[in-house]
Amino acid sequence: MEIFYSTDWSLYPVLNTLLGLFAVLVLVQLYYILFVFTKLLFRQSLDEKKTWPAVTVVVCAHNELENLRELLPMLNEQDYPHYEVVVMDDRSVDGTVVFAETESNAWSHVRFIHIKREYDHVTPKKYAVTTAIRNAAHEVILLTDADCRPTTDQWIKGMAAHLTEEKQIVLGFSPYEKRSGLLNRLIRFETFYAAVQYLSLALAGKPYMAVGRNLMYRKELFMQNKGFYTHLRVTGGDDDLLMNEIATGQNTAVCLDADTFMVSIPKTTWGDWYRQKKRHLSVSKYYKTGNKLRLAALSGTHVLGWLLFLGLLVGGALNYKTLLGYLIVAGSIFGVRLLAQWIVLGLASRTLHRSVGWFAIPLMDKTLFIYYFCMSFIMWYNRRKKVRWR
Repeated sequence: MEIFYSTDWSLYPVLNTLLGLFAVLVLVQLYYILFVFTKLLFRQSLDEKKTWPAVTVVVCAHNELENLRELLPMLNEQDYPHYEVVVMDDRSVDGTVVFAETESNAWSHVRFIHIKREYDHVTPKKYAVTTAIRNAAHEVILLTDADCRPTTDQWIKGMAAHLTEEKQIVLGFSPYEKRSGLLNRLIRFETFYAAVQYLSLALAGKPYMAVGRNLMYRKELFMQNKGFYTHLRVTGGDDDLLMNEIATGQNTAVCLDADTFMVSIPKTTWGDWYRQKKRHLSVSKYYKTGNKLRLAALSGTHVLGWLLFLGLLVGGALNYKTLLGYLIVAGSIFGVRLLAQWIVLGLASRTLHRSVGWFAIPLMDKTLFIYYFCMSFIMWYNRRKKVRWR
């Protein structure tokens, strides 16, 4: 305690202001960590399902022949009483059409719809999803991608178990396959943390997005919203922009059952990953104002908190004897945040497929700080460039 009395705090008004701002940023982070993210740690109780709604599973595919060979047998063997699988073949030239004509007859639940051209008024992915939903035989739609794999034959049943008269949307989780290398680790870090955000905020009554790799909703809700009408020409957003429009705290459920996770095949090159992230991030500007403010508060306090902490650390180190009190206070504040995040996200990772190892969470926090900082600059610099689905 002697160090605090020996420090003349009145001599450094700028440092006092920065330290106060840093404390406010950490308090915002702690609010999300302790009061929002912790909602993932509690299991939801479900009423026993007496009747199961018929489901149409939609898979959009563009030159995904090898993935379809692996995925479709898994979907055809789902333990569910009444469902179909609609594969939207979007202008594929890799032999998908021949495959559909010669091999898919062995699967009783699978049928193909072939798209032969693009349309100027709508992006290809949204046209494919819209066409599939319009041609769906059933009133409940379950979406995934060709490069995803169900972990069990209970995927459809687990997602449908959360569907009720009130809950017309079910948000699922889709982790990426664990592989070696820095890129794979970054992909898994970012996917896990994004899932923590959108799933916990949905549980808090503030849903704002979903991932189309594991998403269920009623066809009627899609039609009432006129589908993707407000963002037909925006590349991307067939999942998160749609949810931003139609999802509410009353009509949205979250499925955290490990049997329903859809494991995705990750990108293997930095270029492919960058193009994917650019497409995903480019649609966030179309979110509702409230959602943008909540996400800006979360990511902004993360980045600014790290920058201020590093700044205080460097400044204090340059004048160690005089500013030791500032170093202790800043380190203590940052340590409380890191410890709280370490515990809460470690427990959340156990719920979400053990996406991130417990001891990797501090590394993840620093990595995501660098990622948010760099991607914010890149997206601002390239804001006028066009993005494409394929």
